[in-house]
Amino acid sequence: MWASRLGMAGIVAFVVGPLLAHFRVVPAMVGFLVFDLGGLLGAVALVVAVVARLRGAGGAGMGLALGGLILIAFVMIASPGRKYPRINDITTDTATPPQFVKAGALAANHGRDMSYPGATFTDQQRQGYPDLGPLQLNAAPDEAFKRVVAAARQMPTWEITRADPAARAIEGVDTTRVFRFQDDFVIEVRPQDSGSLVQMRSKSRDGKGDIGANAARITAFFAVLR
Repeated sequence: MWASRLGMAGIVAFVVGPLLAHFRVVPAMVGFLVFDLGGLLGAVALVVAVVARLRGAGGAGMGLALGGLILIAFVMIASPGRKYPRINDITTDTATPPQFVKAGALAANHGRDMSYPGATFTDQQRQGYPDLGPLQLNAAPDEAFKRVVAAARQMPTWEITRADPAARAIEGVDTTRVFRFQDDFVIEVRPQDSGSLVQMRSKSRDGKGDIGANAARITAFFAVLR
């Protein structure tokens, strides 16, 4: 009986957490924690059901089914994130990373340190994303900046908060589709020889890790820009 109840509670939390976050009933992190709670309840339900079955108690079948279903789904969703370093600020230039100007003034970032964390993140990024780097364009900096702005406006989940032609920099916020996590990004176009170098930095507002989201955002944008 308890295994079934725990399993049902786990199913509810597993489904309701993302829905509450997606429709902004609760903050993204709260929805994510509810989702995590669903996975935990599923694991507990499975253990309780196994113990009940070993003791010969009846009614353990539903708990086994629900607990097993939740645990399998949770592992399939969460396990890919284990291969990424536990950092949430990714940049194509760790020596002189692009700097946030507008992001620090946003209400959601009030009191948040927007500076790059430094060597500890740099080392982990090099290990986790050894191929991540800037994008070279065969165009003058001003022309390259226009291309960057045009490409950024094509990104469906991006909101541009700053476009500065003099500094050749743009900033914005990307909102994830399911949990509605919001991450800040900044892109700078820098002169290089007869062309330009596009440097990008993406930083999560929540959590200590990002399960690869920031690096994937940079890679996806560079693919569009090419």
